[in-house]
Formats: sequence, C-alpha cells, structure tokens
Amino acid sequence: MFSKKQDIQNTTDRLPDFSYINNSDIYMDTSCQSMRPQPVIDAITDYYQTYNACGSRVKYKWGQKVDSAVEATRELVISYLGLPQKEYVCSFTLNTTFGINLILNQLPAGDYEQVITSEIEHNSVFLPTIELAKRLGINRKVLERADDGSLIYTKADINKSVVVVNATSNIDGRLLLNIKQLIQDTHAAGGIVIIDAAQAAAHYQDLLFGCKADAFCFSAHKMYAASLGVIVIKKDLIRSLDKHFVGGGMVSAVREQGYDLLPDDLSSWLEPGLQAYGEIISLKRAIEWLSEIKPQGLKPAEYIHKISKQLYDGLSEIPGLTILNKQPSSVISVYSNSIDAHRLAIFLSAAGIMVRSGYFCCHYYLIEKLQLPPLLRISIGLHTTEDDINKTIKTLKKVLKA
Repeated sequence: MFSKKQDIQNTTDRLPDFSYINNSDIYMDTSCQSMRPQPVIDAITDYYQTYNACGSRVKYKWGQKVDSAVEATRELVISYLGLPQKEYVCSFTLNTTFGINLILNQLPAGDYEQVITSEIEHNSVFLPTIELAKRLGINRKVLERADDGSLIYTKADINKSVVVVNATSNIDGRLLLNIKQLIQDTHAAGGIVIIDAAQAAAHYQDLLFGCKADAFCFSAHKMYAASLGVIVIKKDLIRSLDKHFVGGGMVSAVREQGYDLLPDDLSSWLEPGLQAYGEIISLKRAIEWLSEIKPQGLKPAEYIHKISKQLYDGLSEIPGLTILNKQPSSVISVYSNSIDAHRLAIFLSAAGIMVRSGYFCCHYYLIEKLQLPPLLRISIGLHTTEDDINKTIKTLKKVLKA
C-alpha cells in the first residue's frame, strides 16, 4: 500500500539534537522509550571512552570522577522533583517495575491494613500490589479514576494503606490531578503513597513537583536518558524496610552470620552490586537538557501540549476511529471497528510510522473491565515534529478509507 522513500535529510522543524533521525522514520512510541538527544548520547559515550570505571569502590581518578557524577545525578533528580534533600534519597535500579517491586517486597508486616491501587494501572503496579496483599495477608482495593485522572476515594478507603498509583496513564494520558490531596489524606490516615511516575517524569514534571509522596519510581529511558530505573524515596521509609535483597556495595562490615549496612549511605540500601554508571551519568545530562531546550521557543511541556492537541484534533476528524482519551495528551490510544489495531500498526509501519498496538500491559482495565479490542497507541516526544503528526493523520485517514 505504501512505499517508503529513504531520505536522510532531517526536517527543518526537528530539534537539532535529533538530527540523526531520518525524515522517513516517524517514531511514535515514546511511552515505551524516548529517543535520546545528541547531548545525552555524547555524555554516555564520554563515560565509556574517557573514564569507564566503577564507582564507590576505588581511589583512582576515574573512579573518583564517576562518584562525583553519580552523586550529582542523585541530587539533581531530587531537585527536579522539588523535594528536600534532607528527607529523600535517590537510588538507581533496572526500571520502574523493578523499583516498585523492590519497595513493595520489602515492606514490613504489621504496619499496613490494606493495599490501594486503581483500575488504569500498568501491570508494573497492578501485579505487585496483588502479590503484596498476598504476602502481608491484607485486603486489596482497586479504585476508579475520574475522567480527569483523579483517584476516587473516601477516607475509609485509604486508612492505614499502601497506595500505589500512576501519576499519568500509559493508556490515555490521564493525570492524577488530586495527587497532593491524596498524599495528604493518606498520610493523615497512617498510610504511604508510592507513585508510578514513568509516564509523568519527562513531560508532566509540574504535576510531580513538590509532591511529598513516600516514593516515586520511574524510568530514565522514558525521559530521554539511557535505560535505567530511578527510585526517589523518603529516608524514613527506606529505614523501615525489611532489607533482604542485598549484596556488594551496601555494607560497612560482614560477619560470619551477619552484616551492617552502610549507615550514612541510604541510597545504597536499594543498590546491591555494581551500578549502571554510564546510564546514571546520562540521566544527569538528560535532566539538564530538559531544562535548557526550547522547541519552537517553548518550554518542553508547552511544546508537548501544542503537538498533543494537534494530534488529538487530527485523530478526532477521522471517521470510524474511537479515541479513548477525553483530552489531548502525549499518549493517545484509539481503535477502529473495521481494521484490527495490529494490522493498522503494520500498515503504518509500511509508511515508516512506528506506533504501538495491543493492550500496553494494562490487561485488567482494557480487557476485563472495558472489554475492548486491541488498541493503537500513539505517543509523542520532543523529537516529534508537526510534520510527523500531519503524516500520521494523513496515513491513518488513507488506511481507514481504503
């Protein structure tokens, strides 16, 4: 149906930091992982080529440079969320899913009476909360989210609860607009709040900024850095955990039948073994880049809002296409009753447009509750241009009309 014409020239409106992207390639799967701008690629390359060493274990100059860069990244991540350094630490892991499991699997028995999550959660939240309820022998509630993304709850719902919810849905971009009130109410009821910030960290920083949740888990590879998981967690919570996922780099002393964790390095308590130093360093550069970049003279969030609206409005004009979103977002899911979403994705791929099809690890909500067919998800980023969106809309119109 389509012929893909190779064109190595970059569009004039694409940010120069993504100049390596060909015109013929339209990447619309940022919710999975974002494209990396050239400064981030340069930062990780610089680590591998000029000071590729371990951190925390060595006294030579390369290792000291790694230690300095890693600590600077920790501080920058906490500042990026608008949180006080004296109350929080930043640890690094594999991804969001691993981080959530690492915390939940070490929560102590007896402190909480129930587990609360919502219906629109990714499996990275939905499944671990099932296992947490089993392990602690406590009740688990799945609450609804309003059309605007707010969690619908009563104070009785959250009494002495472990609340684990996303800040931004990876299905339809709904935002947890009552996040601050939820945190306040949960703390007043003797509970804790863990936020899945995977979809929010890059494009919805304002939603998270200054919110004193007990922990945030997100993925650097969804915010323009290399593949890496991030945990920002209250010191009080990390001290309360029953530590049993342990190893090198965490201890100050080891005896035949026991050990002592590093008393003045709480971030290490969630970091057994060697870390992904290059990836950590690239995250620092990604956050710096997000604060510097001005696509079309706009702040990143403003630019994302602008092109999200362009995409949402364009999709709304296509006959026979159902949009799950109630409003524009950097992630939009749709389906057609005439063409299966997987086939749609293949047709789009033939035109050089890369989108996601399926259920996006949200099986309960999309299959069990809504009983929907497979969906087509289009997710954009700062590499996305207006021309990319116009081509995607035009191609979808052509496919659905055929």
